Amino acid sequence: MIQLPASYQEYLAGKSESFINTVRPILMQSAAEKLHGVRVVTHPHDHQAHLDDTIPFGTVVEDID
Repeated sequence: MIQLPASYQEYLAGKSESFINTVRPILMQSAAEKLHGVRVVTHPHDHQAHLDDTIPFGTVVEDID
């Protein structure tokens, strides 16, 4: 099983279950590859997360659409 880095675990702390369910698969992919960080984009009614090769592994950046 892939272990999330502490920075990702801290990022998820206190977030809603629906938010975690949206973001966690991308955090897991990042943790498996250990190449890129994650960008979380906030839309008016939802969130999207994706790997971002401009962000170092272990880092999460929030952005607004």
